Amino acid sequence: MAETDIDVSVPPSGTGCAECLPGGGWWVHLRRCATCGHIGCCDSSPGQHATGHYESTGHRFMRSFEPGETWYWDFQDQISIEGPELAPPQHHPTDQPTPGPAGLVPADWLERIHR
Repeated sequence: MAETDIDVSVPPSGTGCAECLPGGGWWVHLRRCATCGHIGCCDSSPGQHATGHYESTGHRFMRSFEPGETWYWDFQDQISIEGPELAPPQHHPTDQPTPGPAGLVPADWLERIHR
């Protein structure tokens, strides 16, 4: 891994998916780009914005942005990796529901996820 691939000083871009929030979308879980801090939704989510961020930027490492999870994913090699602690916060607010955001998750969300 190149030293420039992970920037431990960059804070997350927000508390929810950067693409879903403006359009009123929802997500299952959140992922954080370890290079620029972009918060995107996981591949189970309708938007799959974390993967889309990798595909548009080439930023290959992301970390879970869920409470209690510290794992990383390398999109390029398609493997789980160990990585450093990133700038705080390490996860979305604990009062934010998963899936989220509150009030936008449809009642039939389990039928709408990607598996």
